[in-house]
Amino acid sequence: MNFSKWVLSLGLLGCSVFVVLVEGLGVNWGTMATHKLPAKTVVQMLQDNGIKKVKLFDADQSTMSALAGTNIEVMVAIPNDQLASMTSYARAQQWVQRNVTRYNFNGGVNIKYVAVGNEPFLSSYNGTFLNVTLPALENIQNALNEAGVGDTVKATVPVNADVYNSPDSNPVPSAGRFRSDISDLMTQIVEFLAKNSAPLTVNIYPFLSLYGNDNFPIDYAFFNGATPVVDNGIQYTNVFDANFDTLVSALKAAGHGDMTLIVGEVGWPTDGDKNANIANAVRFYNGLMPRLGTNKGTPLRPGYIEVYLFGLIDEDAKSIAPGNFERHWGIFRYDGQPKFPLDLSGQNQNKLLVAAENVEYLPQQWCMLKSNVDNLTELGMNINYACTFSDCTPLGYGSSCNNLDANGNASFAFNMYYQVQNQNPLSCNFEGLATVTTQNMSQGTCSFIIQIADSTSSGSSLVALVLSTVFAFLPY
Repeated sequence: MNFSKWVLSLGLLGCSVFVVLVEGLGVNWGTMATHKLPAKTVVQMLQDNGIKKVKLFDADQSTMSALAGTNIEVMVAIPNDQLASMTSYARAQQWVQRNVTRYNFNGGVNIKYVAVGNEPFLSSYNGTFLNVTLPALENIQNALNEAGVGDTVKATVPVNADVYNSPDSNPVPSAGRFRSDISDLMTQIVEFLAKNSAPLTVNIYPFLSLYGNDNFPIDYAFFNGATPVVDNGIQYTNVFDANFDTLVSALKAAGHGDMTLIVGEVGWPTDGDKNANIANAVRFYNGLMPRLGTNKGTPLRPGYIEVYLFGLIDEDAKSIAPGNFERHWGIFRYDGQPKFPLDLSGQNQNKLLVAAENVEYLPQQWCMLKSNVDNLTELGMNINYACTFSDCTPLGYGSSCNNLDANGNASFAFNMYYQVQNQNPLSCNFEGLATVTTQNMSQGTCSFIIQIADSTSSGSSLVALVLSTVFAFLPY
């Protein structure tokens, strides 16, 4: 069937509501946030929207417990900083027992894949994980096999699209090859995956083609309006197809042109850059979803592709080293509210997704710059401090709060810190420059948020936020 292979029937007020989804569609559920929605709330939100596949970045026990009994297909993950320890087979066996087989029971967690690392061969990692990823992959899959679950649970390596490319002299998909410095390693990984009937996972981000490159033809990042690039008679009208088929060509050159591929991450951010906004996200998804819904595939791989959208919820503690947009990939806001209409069936009948239920917020109060302050000599330092410990990325160039005036910039920064600190009265002082208000200062596209009441928010999340923050400051 064209649009779906499954239909979820939900009982609602005595009626049957049918949630139809694109075949094989999943979402990435990241948790790098200072305030997290309860795992059970997120799982309920997945079910309410008919989402039956989820990709995680760890195997957190509270997340796994919430997923138990739902039959949602799960890709658990081993973070990059644990890859070295997985080169010990005994450690790999322990990991599999603790994070896979313990959930393998009737009413447990439907684990389908184990992601070994996450984009471990990024050029920016300077080879840190080159020598540990393949041994970790081998040990995890062998441990799965030994535990008797290897036929149903497959280990995979999610790679970034920078592991393959076409030469500058012939920049077309058919010339795709693995990056020269890791070509032998990627071939070994692909051969091991093929031996175990396991897929390779690739993350594709058309948005990044635009980021920092004003000369890139913007229409080519979407799925309509671009001038075709012709490759051996095949017309490519978008980055997604061209990127995916470059990998297909690289696999063919390595002797595995028929390898199963999963798109582990694809999406569009809604803030943190001039091209990261709601309008562009809607345009991108309006092009992507119908293609997935009709199983169009790509020129070199027509048909079904398993795809995981990135991401589910905004994460305000993610590293912004790649760019401020990193904290704004969610199709839902930090509080589980949908950002824009979206049709997960791929039929372009867009409507707002079902929001998280029973979300508890902190009181309706904000922190703002006092209106009667005379001495502003310490203002810059205090804004700097507030943004070091909170998320000020919406204030950046081209972002949702870029049009605030000087006082607005200060109030936004102060409020973000105040909310991260759970509205602790002492966190709205800033050397006497700030005060608490019950007046919502949101304006235009700029939202002055009230943070959710999160009993799990902790110092560790705040430390992660500080370590991940890049100092960039706004005019005021």
